[in-house]
Amino acid sequence: MDALVHYVAADGVATITLDSPHNRNALSRQLVTELLASLDRAADDDAATVVVLRAEGRVFCSGADLSEASSGGMEEGTRAMVEMQRRIVAHPKPVVTRLHGAVRAGGIGIVAASDVVVAAEDATFALTEVKLGLAPAVISLTVLPRLTSRAAQLTCLGGEVFSGAQAAEYGLVTSAVPADALDDAVAAVCASLATGAPQGLRETKRLLNAPLLARIDAHEDEMAALSARLFGSDAAREAMTAFLSRRRA
Repeated sequence: MDALVHYVAADGVATITLDSPHNRNALSRQLVTELLASLDRAADDDAATVVVLRAEGRVFCSGADLSEASSGGMEEGTRAMVEMQRRIVAHPKPVVTRLHGAVRAGGIGIVAASDVVVAAEDATFALTEVKLGLAPAVISLTVLPRLTSRAAQLTCLGGEVFSGAQAAEYGLVTSAVPADALDDAVAAVCASLATGAPQGLRETKRLLNAPLLARIDAHEDEMAALSARLFGSDAAREAMTAFLSRRRA
């Protein structure tokens, strides 16, 4: 199979790129497995001080792979999504996400787990689980601590689209910039982070992320079970099948 995640290190930055255009960079088993492997590679890469997550195509990440979810159990998949978030939060190097295009549902877990997120102002976000009979259970481990409480109520219950500028206002991303300034803004953040000593970056990140990591460890079983139960429900299966039929049409 062709690789869905690419890794390159240059100038002190390890860049991990999601490249699964056939399903809008959905979190399939293959993509998540390759993403975890790339994060581990970056952790061991002495040539890299900072990690950048980015994506090819017009969609940063469309969330869980609904074609997999609708055809089988999600127990393994929900556990993998927890581990994806944990691996980013606990990574020994700062993880910067360069965000353009659309990010939906489970993909927002990547955003929330990252240390710094620079988004294009015209990027779009939506926690669409509610519309499919689901809940943002697994990603709530990182998303809810980032969002203000009012923003969480609005975005999780409404499931509506909001912009990069709104995401910055809500606390989900660090900053939002014009699309044509995105690369320069990410490069500036990476250059700033790279001035830190590896030990200083590692230990400071550990200090900052300790509460988030403790939340993941304390609630992962509960949230994974809830997510798997909802994905396996008749209501969700019907909604996912209808959604996939409309998308294919």
